[in-house]
Parts: sequence; C-alpha cells; structure tokens
Amino acid sequence: MSSTHLQLALFLARFGLPVLPLREGKLPIGNCPTCKDNACGGRPNMKSHGPCRCPAPCHAWAAATTDPAVLTSPAWAPAWREAQAVAYHPGGAGLTVLDLDNAHAVAWARATMPATLTVPTTRGEHWIYRGVMTSANAVRPGVDIKSSAAYARWLGEGTGTMAPLPESVRALARKEEATLARIGGGVASSSATAWARSVDSGCRHTDRYRHTGLQRGLAKVREHEESGAGSQAFGVARFLAAQHNRCPGPCGLDTLARRIIDAAVAVGVPHDYATRAVTNGFTAAGAHPI
Repeated sequence: MSSTHLQLALFLARFGLPVLPLREGKLPIGNCPTCKDNACGGRPNMKSHGPCRCPAPCHAWAAATTDPAVLTSPAWAPAWREAQAVAYHPGGAGLTVLDLDNAHAVAWARATMPATLTVPTTRGEHWIYRGVMTSANAVRPGVDIKSSAAYARWLGEGTGTMAPLPESVRALARKEEATLARIGGGVASSSATAWARSVDSGCRHTDRYRHTGLQRGLAKVREHEESGAGSQAFGVARFLAAQHNRCPGPCGLDTLARRIIDAAVAVGVPHDYATRAVTNGFTAAGAHPI
C-alpha cells in the first residue's frame, strides 16, 4: 500500500475534502469487473448522481470520500498500491476550481477575476473559490471549471485567502450555454447519420480522408470509458473541425458533430455535457457545426 498517498488522503479527509486515488496519467482507478462497461447501471459515468455504492474506488469523482474506514478498507488497498497521486471532489467540499492550463489563461485570470487561494500546477494554476457550481470544460481557451461532478488533483495548500465564488466565474458557464444555443448545440444526435455529398458538396477532402480521420477521433473518445471522454470529445472536435477551415463549404460539419457526441454519450458522458464539449471544440477551431 502506498503509505504516502494514503496518509495524504487521510489528512485531507480530516479537513472535509472527499478524496480518491489517481493512477498514472492523472486518471481515476479503473472500474472493477462488476462496474465495468456500465454493467452496474451507469453510475461509473455518473449518468445518475449520488454516492458510490461499490466498495472499490470505482466511478471517478463519485467514489471520493472523507470516510477513513473506506479509505483504509481492503477494497481500496489495491488502488493505493497503484496510486500516483491524490485527487479530490471540489463540489463535495463546497469548492470550485478555476483550472488555468497555461500562462495566457493565468494572465487573463489575474486581470479579470477576484484574487483567491492559488495553487501552482505543472503548466498553470488552480484558483480555488468557496462555493459550488456546474463544472464545464473549455469555457475559454485554457480554462476549465471543476466543481460538481468533477475531480481535481491535489497539488498543495497554495497561497492566498480563499474568496467566495464570484459571479464572474458563474457567468463563464452561462456564456458557454448561450454560445451552445446560438450555434445549434441542441441538435439531436443520431449514430446512423453519415456523410453524403448532398450535405458536404463544398468539402475539399476525399471520402477516405474524412472517414479515416473521423474513425480515429471516435476511437480516441471511446477509449475513455472511465473518465475524460468529454475532454477528449472537445479535442477531437477541435482537431477535425480545423481540417475544414479552408474548405469553401458546406462540409456537413453538423453530421461530424453528431457522430462525436454519440461516441461520448456511448461511454457515459451526459448528452448536454458532450454537446457542450463538441460545440466548444468547433468554436475553438473557428468552425461551426451548422
């Protein structure tokens, strides 16, 4: 058992932080055979919110706990032997993390957001506020919001005084929702939808090129059965949409968007969340699904 990570988890739990172990790659521990592939009814991907009922640390953020008896239980022992880091569920602790992924995002936050407790990360900073909100990825370049139904890696106590969650952070998520509605993010998905020349007559790419790129992207999303499929969908959408920026159009990008959304939903990402991620990916690439 990794006594270092376990002792840190127990220490954080005493202060009210629901904690969980992370394996290599900053990912949650893989689900047990009973919970794998949604066999337990969908909770591994948090389709239904609530406490994790599996004795093992399955289900990513939903498994996070402050209970020392659970953290030191035999069911969690293999996870601590595998653990490479400790994470916590910000929403479960009444917190919101503004995850700033690069220097540009940090500079933006310093210029526009109220100062708060700040924790350095590998590439940027975590700004931690007191209060809970809906989590959202890519609310602007290099900025994610981690609060309810999300986890954040513990990287230290940080510096500064924690401030109440400001309206300006909440507004980032509302702005994302407004953008989603404006560019058609509510379009229904359909895995049977396929590209056809009737809808992509202005695309400059060959059918083989488009098919290969799409299938590789969908495979990347489907690989993230336990965590990260939403973020992967964002990245795939941004990459694939960028390939069409120089096409005269139309390229049938709404069809491409539906396929990526379908892939994310198939591994348990809530439809609205998947749609936001894909829409934001298109927007980051300077494209629009419709």
